[in-house]
Amino acid sequence: MDLMAPTTDQVREALRSVIDPELRRDIVELEMVRSIDIHENGVVDVTVSLTTPGCPIRDHFQNAVNTAIRDLDGVVGVNITFDVHSDTEKQALGRKLGRGTLPEGALAQVSNVFCIGSGKGGVGKSSVTANLAAALAAEGKRVGVLDADVWGYSQPRMLGLGAERPTVNAERKLVPLTAADGIKVMSIGFFVEQDAAVVWRGPMLHKALQQFLEDVDWGELDFLLIDLPPGTGDVSMTLAQLRPQAKLLIVTTPQPVAQKVARRSAEMAAKLKLEIAGVIENMSGFVTPSGERFALFGEGGGQLLAEELEVPLLAKVPLTMALREQSDAGLPIVFSDPDDPAAQALRAAARGVVALSPVELPVMQPPAMAAAPKPAGMSLPMA
Repeated sequence: MDLMAPTTDQVREALRSVIDPELRRDIVELEMVRSIDIHENGVVDVTVSLTTPGCPIRDHFQNAVNTAIRDLDGVVGVNITFDVHSDTEKQALGRKLGRGTLPEGALAQVSNVFCIGSGKGGVGKSSVTANLAAALAAEGKRVGVLDADVWGYSQPRMLGLGAERPTVNAERKLVPLTAADGIKVMSIGFFVEQDAAVVWRGPMLHKALQQFLEDVDWGELDFLLIDLPPGTGDVSMTLAQLRPQAKLLIVTTPQPVAQKVARRSAEMAAKLKLEIAGVIENMSGFVTPSGERFALFGEGGGQLLAEELEVPLLAKVPLTMALREQSDAGLPIVFSDPDDPAAQALRAAARGVVALSPVELPVMQPPAMAAAPKPAGMSLPMA
C-alpha cells in the first residue's frame, strides 16, 4: 500500500531542523520558507527565500532541506528553488533579530569560533592564541586568527607578518593575510602605522569588529580564534551580539589573584550567554633549558578556576626561554621547537579544543526518484 503524501504542516515542521549557520535560527522561524507545494505522487516543491544572493553556503541549504523533507513518510522526490529577500523583508528580519544588518555569508563556512579571553592583561593571552592556532594547524585543521585586541594588537608580530596590507577581492571582501601553515590572520595592525596607538571608543570598536567578522573572506575554516582585549568591555559585548554561538577559552596564570580576576571573564560570559569551553593555565612555572622547573607564579590557580566553572583545564603551559624568543621572532614555538615543554602543552590544549568541537557527520542521501517537473523560474545564488 502506498503511503500518503505528507501535509504542508508536516513539511513545515520538518524544515525547522534546517538551521542557518550564521543566524543560528531555523529557516521557518526566519521566515525563509517562501512556499510549499505537495503533489499527489509524493513530490514536494519548496521555495526558500535567502537573505543575500551569492552566499557560499547554498549547498548547505540545498542538502539540509532535501534531507529534512525526504525523511518524511510518503515523499518520493524533492524540488528546491531559491529566491532572495527584498530589502523591506531583510530590514524586518533584522529588527526581529535585534540586528542592524544581516550577515552576508563571510562566516558561513567557519565551523567553530573560540574567543580567547582573560580578566586582566599580562597573562600571555595573545601568545596562547598564536600558538594555539599553530598547534591546531599542525593537527591538520584550517585555522584563522582575528586580532580583536584593538589597543594591544600583537598577532601580526607573533605570527611573523610584516608591512603587507590585506587586499580586496572581486566580491569586495577583505582577504586575510596568511601566516605559516596557512593560518589566516586579520588585525587592525594591518591598517595603521607600525606600533601606532589606536584611540577608539565603543561605536568605532563595534563597527570595526563587525567588519572584521562579516566583511572578511575567511573561506572554509575549522576554527576561528578571536584574541580578545583584556577585561569585559565593549568588544566582548559586540562579539556576544554578532556571534552568539562562540565559545570562550579563559587564560589565567597560577596565582590566586589572577584566578580571581579571570573569574570576572566567566561572569561576563554568563551574562552574555557565551559558553565557557575551558581554561588554559599559562606561565605554569618556569622551565629552564636544563629542564629544572620553578613555580614563579604559584601553583593551582588554573585548576581551581576550572573546577569552580565546571569546565576542563585544557593545559598548563610553562614559561620557557624558547617560547619568549619565538614569540618575538614571529614563529610560534609549536613550529620552531615542537619538543619544547611549552609547545607540548599547547599541542595538548589544541587536542582538547578539537575534542570540545562537534563533528558534523556526513548524511547519506537517498537515491533520487522520479519527480514532477520543476516549477518554472530561475534558481538564484543563495545567501
